Amino acid sequence: MNTEKVDVLVIGAGPAGTVAASIVNKAGFKVKIVEKQKFPRFVIGESLLPRCMEALTDAGFVEAVEAKGFQKKFGAKFVKNGVICDYFFSDQFTDGWNWTWQVPRAEFDKTLADTCETMGIPVHYETTVTDIKFNGSDSITTVEDIEGNQTQIEARFIIDGSGYGRVIPKLFNLDKPSGLPQRKALFTHTVDVKRNLFEEPNRITIVVHKPGVWVWIIPFSSGVTSLGFVGDPDFFAGYEGADDEAKLRSLIAAEPYLSERFKDVEFVFEPRILQAWSSTTNTFHGEGFVLTGNVTEFLDPIFSSGVTLATVSSQNAAKLVIRKLNGEDIDWEKEYTEKVMQGVDVFRSYVNAWYEGTLDTIFFSGTFVPQIKNQICSVLAGYVWDQENPYVKHHDTAIKKLARIIKLGDQINSPV
Repeated sequence: MNTEKVDVLVIGAGPAGTVAASIVNKAGFKVKIVEKQKFPRFVIGESLLPRCMEALTDAGFVEAVEAKGFQKKFGAKFVKNGVICDYFFSDQFTDGWNWTWQVPRAEFDKTLADTCETMGIPVHYETTVTDIKFNGSDSITTVEDIEGNQTQIEARFIIDGSGYGRVIPKLFNLDKPSGLPQRKALFTHTVDVKRNLFEEPNRITIVVHKPGVWVWIIPFSSGVTSLGFVGDPDFFAGYEGADDEAKLRSLIAAEPYLSERFKDVEFVFEPRILQAWSSTTNTFHGEGFVLTGNVTEFLDPIFSSGVTLATVSSQNAAKLVIRKLNGEDIDWEKEYTEKVMQGVDVFRSYVNAWYEGTLDTIFFSGTFVPQIKNQICSVLAGYVWDQENPYVKHHDTAIKKLARIIKLGDQINSPV
């Protein structure tokens, strides 16, 4: 069996893995990426947040992504029964990036991986991790390529950015339930030929279809638009008599905001189902490894937190790994897990508030105080580590208190 030696083995060539690999590589360490799938490959999570731009900049990816001409994203629009709540990142409370992109992930992820290769980082596709043995922080990882050839990779440290593959959690039985209710998505890409007939045709839009059920509309610069319904699995049960395409077309017809723009629209691929996506692990690190991105915890597609948590956690992890390899003692719990969980917990509060209807009360109240809206906008931009923002620092209680105040005001002002 062939044997290779590297300083850091990165598992996964998605945004988490490539951001980590690039940052460690720039510090002068030998890095190798192994990826189970062949790229480009389809994956969901197509709406980025401004906070991830800082990680992409740190990794040296922004120029390459900019060259692809992806649709720029300057905010998000929420719609319920014809009422619109608009957020523009230029109004956010936190200093930082005020735009990002809406991206077909197959092309976006391939761009990041290709850029790693131009930096001299080998990326081995269709290569599966079959075994990992640790000896302190050193490790020997056995991988197998598509032709059945096995290689052992000796590494001083492993960064697991394998996403839904969850390599280390599965190998070492670290998975545990996330505690969030399981939800389902039915989605496709559409040839959005009527796009320019409608107001703000290129903006990402979230539509409240029914309580607990929402729709994403994510236009790409190619003229294709990602379209998906998300809700409790029971919601979709009423459409069990037809195939997935008929179900999705029925749902489109039943939502006034969509019905005209997407009537008889061509689907790029047969509608797909994604469900039971929420997951987490018992630990985010161990002697010789760190988990990043979706391997740590994935919440929900609402608010597009996935790529931001993936890239920011990998940015942080890579810098800690560099310090570790340079001989420093790292308090992984304090410097990594607690920081990752701060972002996760903030987003979790907003995810729960969305499905409970708390954010409906706030977003569509018509009585939004500008400063508060700007502070919430920062959360929606991904700046969930800004402790100067009260809607970050007190994320759970602040939004609930605000919703109660709005409801009380509505009661006081309602006609007798």
